[in-house]
Amino acid sequence: MERMEDFFAARVDGYEEHMLSMVEGCEQAYALLPSFLPASCSNLLDLGCGTGLELKQIFKRFPDLSVTGIDLTREMLDKLKCNFPEKNINLICGSYFDADLKMNEYDCAVSFQTMHHFEHEAKIGLYQKIFGALKDHGVYIECDYMVEDQEEEDFYFAENRRIRQELGIPEGEFYHFDTPCTVSNQIAMLKKGGFEKVDLVLRIGNTTILVAYKRWSQNIE
Repeated sequence: MERMEDFFAARVDGYEEHMLSMVEGCEQAYALLPSFLPASCSNLLDLGCGTGLELKQIFKRFPDLSVTGIDLTREMLDKLKCNFPEKNINLICGSYFDADLKMNEYDCAVSFQTMHHFEHEAKIGLYQKIFGALKDHGVYIECDYMVEDQEEEDFYFAENRRIRQELGIPEGEFYHFDTPCTVSNQIAMLKKGGFEKVDLVLRIGNTTILVAYKRWSQNIE
């Protein structure tokens, strides 16, 4: 088990190829994600932005988009800068749990394959923070590794706790270990975070996209 930032720093060169070719459903999810953003989106928050693979597709639909990207790994952010030298992107190297997000600042927020490393309560707190950072018409789109059965989720969380205890890893420190949740638990957590409506819009293998609406009535076309 490696520290989160060290894990991704060591894999930055092969990260994009891995995500596109080795993770079932990701290539399709990257391509489809921009279609779930409202046409009015002009200011985007990208949590765990990595090298910006999702932004490659999003910028095709929204070339003038203003983006705030947050990631723990400096090497990932350096690669993102090289990928988009001309775009309006503000990058924050650090934890999105700790980032100071302004209230009612963003039209949309996205995360791609980053939330499956954290406990329920931590995610609910983060979703509340995202909810507050979104404008009233805002949406949050989460693409993540999700499982079908509670038994499978329980296994991964129990293994994570066992290994952390054996290694003496303090609570709250970020180490890389997959702890995917069920789709139903993810939807429930987003609603506990304040979102009025959550739609499952894509599931290929375990790659799943959920669209969470801050105020559902304002998103009906």
